[in-house]
Amino acid sequence: MFELMREMGPGKTIRLTGLTPEIAAASGAVIRGVGARGRPRIFLLSPANAAGVRAKMILREAAIFPLAVQLREQGLPLGEIFSFISGLYFRGKLAYARAHAAPPSGVPGIVVITASGGLVSPDRLFRLEDLREITRGEIGAGEPKYRLPLERDARLLCEHMGAECEVVLLGSVATPKYVEPLLDIFGERLMFPQEFVGRGDMSRGGLMLRCARELTELTYVPVAGTVRHGTRPPKLPKLARFGVEGLIESSAHSGVNRRGDGKRAGVKHVGGKRIGSGKKKKKP
Repeated sequence: MFELMREMGPGKTIRLTGLTPEIAAASGAVIRGVGARGRPRIFLLSPANAAGVRAKMILREAAIFPLAVQLREQGLPLGEIFSFISGLYFRGKLAYARAHAAPPSGVPGIVVITASGGLVSPDRLFRLEDLREITRGEIGAGEPKYRLPLERDARLLCEHMGAECEVVLLGSVATPKYVEPLLDIFGERLMFPQEFVGRGDMSRGGLMLRCARELTELTYVPVAGTVRHGTRPPKLPKLARFGVEGLIESSAHSGVNRRGDGKRAGVKHVGGKRIGSGKKKKKP
């Protein structure tokens, strides 16, 4: 949720709740003037699916893998939480946005759409109860609990970003859930990557990770009046698992498996001790 820092007087700025200057420098909420193509640019990221398997794992009170424990006890940045839940797709969006955000002075370069909390910084810390609050509810163009906070924050952003700034939606444009409320506010300045057309989530995620690594930009086109559906493009070559330093983490780094109990599947644990897979090897 946005806060307008009114005490700044005539040079007032927008800040996101929980966004400190140190975090801002890492998140893209810094003064960069214009992007590589000559215009200021802000990225809006669609959220991770809070009803999915990995979301249920990290939201469990009894989960004991490290990320879940940290979420309950110290809190985690929203970007890290959604990257765990969504995997490749959200990691790709966040990495790409960090590489290419070019916000105007006093405006955040990256914000995340949420189910009931409006627009939120990816670097804002959340604990378990707070996370449940902003992920509760349905994301749909006709859902007031989703749409009203989103429109409130989008209007505030639009008011302060200036007439030349582009807003790039890194999310689905094939349905009205993001497009309808945002297009009403940003109009022709609402853009999306043309390369998204015809691609699934995993393909988009891989594409954006490549672009973040190579510091190349996609082609942004207006959402209004642009073809948003198309044939599937050729399949991308496989992305090296650790080809983007610090962006791709294996599940082992999170200490998690499908059970969410921190123990590796196929390995027996007795009295807290690992004693092997429990399967007898076949004699040759």
